[in-house]
Amino acid sequence: MKKILVALGVVLVLQSLFALCLVSSLQLLVLRNAPIGVTGPSLVVKAVTSKVSLQTLSYQDESAVLDAIGQSKLYGAYLPGPRSDTLIVVPAKSFFGRVELEAAFGDAAKKLHRPLTVRTVKPLPKSDRLGGVSGLLLIPLLIGGYLAAVLVLKATRTAAAPWHVAMLVGYSTVGAVLTDLIAGPGIGAYENSHFWPLLPCFILIAASVTLAAAAFQRLVGPLGTLLVATLFIIVGGSAAGGVGVSLLPVYWQHLGAIFPPQQGIILLRNVIYFGGNNITTPLIVLGLYTLVGGVIIGYLGRWRPVKKVGGQAPSHRADSTPTASSGRPVVAVLAALAVAAVMQCLFTANYMSSAHEPVATDLPIGTTGASPILNAARKNLSLKVTQYSDESAVKDAIDQAKIYGALIPGPTSTTLLVVPTISDVAPLDLAGNFEEAAKNLRQPLHVEQYAPHPLAKKDPFGLVSSLMLIPLLVGGYMGATMLRATTGTSVGRWRLPALTGFAVLAALLVNVVVCTWLKGYPAPKFWIVWPILALVIAAVALVAAVLQKLLGAAGTLVTVIVVMLFGNPSSGGANGVPYLPAFWRAIGPYLPPRNAYILLRNTIYFDGHGTTQALIVLLLYLVVPAVALVLLYRFRTPDSLVTPETEAEATALTVPVGGLP
Repeated sequence: MKKILVALGVVLVLQSLFALCLVSSLQLLVLRNAPIGVTGPSLVVKAVTSKVSLQTLSYQDESAVLDAIGQSKLYGAYLPGPRSDTLIVVPAKSFFGRVELEAAFGDAAKKLHRPLTVRTVKPLPKSDRLGGVSGLLLIPLLIGGYLAAVLVLKATRTAAAPWHVAMLVGYSTVGAVLTDLIAGPGIGAYENSHFWPLLPCFILIAASVTLAAAAFQRLVGPLGTLLVATLFIIVGGSAAGGVGVSLLPVYWQHLGAIFPPQQGIILLRNVIYFGGNNITTPLIVLGLYTLVGGVIIGYLGRWRPVKKVGGQAPSHRADSTPTASSGRPVVAVLAALAVAAVMQCLFTANYMSSAHEPVATDLPIGTTGASPILNAARKNLSLKVTQYSDESAVKDAIDQAKIYGALIPGPTSTTLLVVPTISDVAPLDLAGNFEEAAKNLRQPLHVEQYAPHPLAKKDPFGLVSSLMLIPLLVGGYMGATMLRATTGTSVGRWRLPALTGFAVLAALLVNVVVCTWLKGYPAPKFWIVWPILALVIAAVALVAAVLQKLLGAAGTLVTVIVVMLFGNPSSGGANGVPYLPAFWRAIGPYLPPRNAYILLRNTIYFDGHGTTQALIVLLLYLVVPAVALVLLYRFRTPDSLVTPETEAEATALTVPVGGLP
């Protein structure tokens, strides 16, 4: 019982830490100490900097500003003129940074009666319209490298022998080629001309993680894998800055700078969009992780006995390498690396194909009458329009989470309602397309935000429900795996109540962290959100428990594939289901993540409307595995082999999955 409590306690701490890191780093996407260029004094700049945290850098003229932007040094620039001013925005540096700069400077210029022209430099391509490709590329590289180190340790039962360096660097190279082929020529997330410049970057990022993980294993044993997952994935991944480093809280900016994820993001973004400029620091940091990791493995492996993990090592010599004569070790190592490669390919293909180009298809909106503005907007935005009798009926449909916005034609002006609580991107898309259509038609348009409950002040983009979902899912199957490792069995009289109790307590801790501490959603929703969080954790934990009973340690891997590799990409997340490609829209209703997200979001911001299907699906994922566990225990079916070393490694596998949103 003591071991069980300790094991589940570790999961509770990791899950709470995961939620704390992800939500605190990304819930408030506002600029902090963001460098912008100016070419002269301006009351507009003074007004903006009094409200927005900007670091203004003076430049001689527009040419110098553009040169600094080309070197990835600025998030934007303000150029005062004799009669009008120019704001330069840089979407490739940060999509959300561009949105904030346009809003802040536009509002200040309007109040000061200063004509303003907005010019875009380094625009994002259609294949990466939100600038998320760099972050999506980082996920398979980090996790692939981490899994390679963990699985090789499991296969060889030696903590980083010297020959592991060459083997892991070789895997990093192969994994990098696979990721490059899938994301570039395969999916088209970036131009084929970037294939070769990105390849050495991919190799370096993967090698820095896998060699660092192997070095930690050599220094502190199998717990090194857990340590690396915590530092690189949970902490470092949260501070990666995929949305733009200057949009992170200042302490996350500084903390993330010492870990590979943030440097990897900067390296990839600058190679793709800034011609490889300003990559010296990322190369140095990533290179040091790679070099130091390799040196530690080589030095300790050659001069100190190789640490055996969980049984007889494949060789008594520290510097020996697996050969054909060793038989099983060669097969085991190749199989381990093959599993890591398959997982890396799946992460690349699934996350990239589902999220690299979020374009709405049949975005549901309402209208109260015919309008030429609506017809013009539909040429550039795929809409599913529903006719309503009046404005009251439209707002009732919004209250029930049925539509993402509405157009209300009037005798003198047309009003566009956007719903910030249902999607972070849809309000921008609707406002941008309808304003452009109204401008071309020379008709007045008023854009107004409407939601039954406003977003929490600490969640201005409605991201918290999506961010907290990842720790819930990971904590679910981590709890089941740790319980199996501790008890030595996949079933047992107390397994079902133990996982249920764990889910309730874990949900309470996550709720306290996100709602009470971080204020990620309104405090009155605390008590209704708690059972929902417990339901999500318990459903995933029981599914994992059944699969572990049927498949052994491989059940954990299958759970990861089902829940995180197919379920999470198909959830829709903060963007919304209409922004998913057809395949991901189709499978999402049958998997836990989408139903969990809809249940959470609609309970918090839409008074529980539109949650019936989601609740039924999650209850099925809870009840069916619970009954299966009871039957498997009652009929005493043969249990799969459970050994501490295999389960420790299986548990380690669950930690990094889904570490980046």
